[in-house]
Amino acid sequence: QVQLVESGGGLVQPGGSLRLSCAASGSIFSINTMGWYRQGPGKERELVATITSGDTTNYADSVKGRLTISRDNAKNTVYLQMNSLKPEDTAVYYCNARGTKSVGGGIYRPLEVWGQGTLVTVSS
Repeated sequence: QVQLVESGGGLVQPGGSLRLSCAASGSIFSINTMGWYRQGPGKERELVATITSGDTTNYADSVKGRLTISRDNAKNTVYLQMNSLKPEDTAVYYCNARGTKSVGGGIYRPLEVWGQGTLVTVSS
């Protein structure tokens, strides 16, 4: 079993900052890409940012320059520093990890796992 545990969501005023964290645990062999996605009210889930094990990043145009993704490979943890938040950033933020997991007996399988989501509300 592999699971992701997210933390750091909450209520913040426009222009404020929050930092989300997501830690992976369980039968992980390797994690290649970790990322954050979000789903706003009445909207479909969308990409926010991803980061590879080699620290290559990718951002949605709507968050470039305001949100920064980073990771600690030793801790299998990914972070999302969110600055200059806007009301349209209000959403449930989901962590995602892709890589390889151990299923025992020297056997490995592709891994993709999602966190439970953490709510970010930007409002005055």
